[in-house]
Amino acid sequence: MKEYYYLDNASTTWPKPEPVYRFMDEFFRCYGVNPGRSGYELVIEAEKMVVETRRLLATFFGYSGDFQRVVFTQNATDSLNIVFHGLLRRGDHVVTTRTEHNSVLRPLHALEQQGVIETTYVEHDERGYVDPDRIGAAVRPRTRLVVVNHASNVLGTVQDLRRIGRIVAKTPALLVVDACQSAGAIPVHCEAMHIDVLTFTGHKGLYGPMGIGGMIVPEHVDIHPVRVGGTGVDSNNPEPSAEYPHRLEAGTLNIPGIAGLNAAQKWCADLGREQSKKPALAHAEACLAAMESIYGREVALVRQLEECFRSIPNVTVHGPRGDQPRVATLSIGFDKLPPTRAGEILDADYHLCVRPGLHCAPLVHRDAQMIEHEGLVRFSLGYFNDEEDIDQAMKAVTEIAESF
Repeated sequence: MKEYYYLDNASTTWPKPEPVYRFMDEFFRCYGVNPGRSGYELVIEAEKMVVETRRLLATFFGYSGDFQRVVFTQNATDSLNIVFHGLLRRGDHVVTTRTEHNSVLRPLHALEQQGVIETTYVEHDERGYVDPDRIGAAVRPRTRLVVVNHASNVLGTVQDLRRIGRIVAKTPALLVVDACQSAGAIPVHCEAMHIDVLTFTGHKGLYGPMGIGGMIVPEHVDIHPVRVGGTGVDSNNPEPSAEYPHRLEAGTLNIPGIAGLNAAQKWCADLGREQSKKPALAHAEACLAAMESIYGREVALVRQLEECFRSIPNVTVHGPRGDQPRVATLSIGFDKLPPTRAGEILDADYHLCVRPGLHCAPLVHRDAQMIEHEGLVRFSLGYFNDEEDIDQAMKAVTEIAESF
């Protein structure tokens, strides 16, 4: 029996690949200095790693423009706040969806409360899918942004970003994508999907550490800086730098976090080369092969859970069915047991680490009529889960449903 059965990967993937732990420790010990502030050898090595990580992420996300437009932030919430406050002006209109995380809902709500913007929230169907045509129909002449959550952190549904991107590209609005739950599990291609600003976090499907995220801001988008300070360049100018990434990266970068992302990208590519048996694959193609392997493994396991849970009386499964587009996230409700209590039992009696509650996406729960039940119990899988984890989860849910 395992000490823990970790099924909370939508919160953060864990464990991380061993090369991530190793490289973060080695790099910080050897080159843990502040890049861009001087020209000695240690600084140059640190800067090389940062530049390489920008290049790797640009390639990974299908962005062929200037790699300096890959901007590092604390996480996706940080990125989204920078985007909203740096692009939106009084009188603007925003289109978003009811599947969004609070990282989108709360900053937009705050701007609405201040009288700066107006927001339209597009509904989804009973499985969590948003009709792209409804997004297009919601766009107005004053719509500045369309903000879309690629994959739901509650239901696991994956939106049709290619179609949404084609529709938004025909309007004056910019498409902003929250790729927290999709990046690393399914391909996200900025150019093929007509994404104007991509936001991501490092600690989920990218298998990096916590506290590092970022965004890709193509040349046709210019975000006004909302934080200013030292950047190591043009220090005599009281105005913030006009050059990317310095324009949006005030202060010292999270070098250990960027090193972790660097190692995670290389781990992903190495996995793809190994799985495809093609050692010469370039980074983008190797990562695509890795994601195919990761996705296949995760979704095969989550479909076992779904099939079992749907057969259990007094348990309701929410979200996609069968072969509908999804990530490996599955949320359930017990008819006569609050999710917080279910989570306590799963932890104490079965050593299962899951996420009970509202999952920072209240509109999804409201639409599923689960607010009064205090939310759902979420099982989310990662690359390092195995059949033993699934067996334990199926056993636990079956026994709890029978007991209550």
